[in-house]
Amino acid sequence: MAEIEALDQARRLLRGAGYGTLATLDRQEGGPFASLVAMATAPDGAPVLLLSDLAEHTKNLAKDPRVSLLVDGTAGLSDRLTGPRLTLAGRVERTTDDDAVRRYVSRHKSATLTSGFADFNYYRLIVAGAHQVAGFGHIDAIAADDLLVDEALAEAIATVEADTLARVNKRHGDRLAALGPDTAIAALDADGAELRSHGRTVRGDFDRRLGTSSELDEAVDALVYRMGQDATLKG
Repeated sequence: MAEIEALDQARRLLRGAGYGTLATLDRQEGGPFASLVAMATAPDGAPVLLLSDLAEHTKNLAKDPRVSLLVDGTAGLSDRLTGPRLTLAGRVERTTDDDAVRRYVSRHKSATLTSGFADFNYYRLIVAGAHQVAGFGHIDAIAADDLLVDEALAEAIATVEADTLARVNKRHGDRLAALGPDTAIAALDADGAELRSHGRTVRGDFDRRLGTSSELDEAVDALVYRMGQDATLKG
């Protein structure tokens, strides 16, 4: 099992990613084919993609669903090879899960248009494992069970999410407004919260992964207070 610090970094990197590099297997030649895709995460942390049937990577997936997905956290560094990146391996399958779709649309507002097209479908990456590089000498193999949230916990949080969002957005209305006009918490999971502000999504991570859904309110309170001390939203 990877060290706790490495696990936390990998989880934050995955949750915060809006885009990734998807590698499929070319349906004709069998070699690797990489392309940029927009992504979000399901309640359990698994990547969710919205793909067009006309895209080359989707045509490849129809023949072989095995993929690799690179999440890059090195932007803005003078030497990007010193920054964190996470490679996930597994396979993709179509999904119509309401929670996964909702979180994707929350992250990518343009999906409200394209997801209605007949040739666009949502996919979930069934993670088999992950490989994280966080600079020279900082390399970790991460098991899927360690990276993702336990299914029962993810479902428990998804069940109470709507009520919790209404409650915490009302309770922290003034503090959220101080971070920016029309700022509101849009989604919650065991690792953190996603806020919408000025038409963009900003990720806020809890101090640690939650163990039960009953910890959600307290964790959100602490997160909002911490973000309020910065008085800025970064994302």
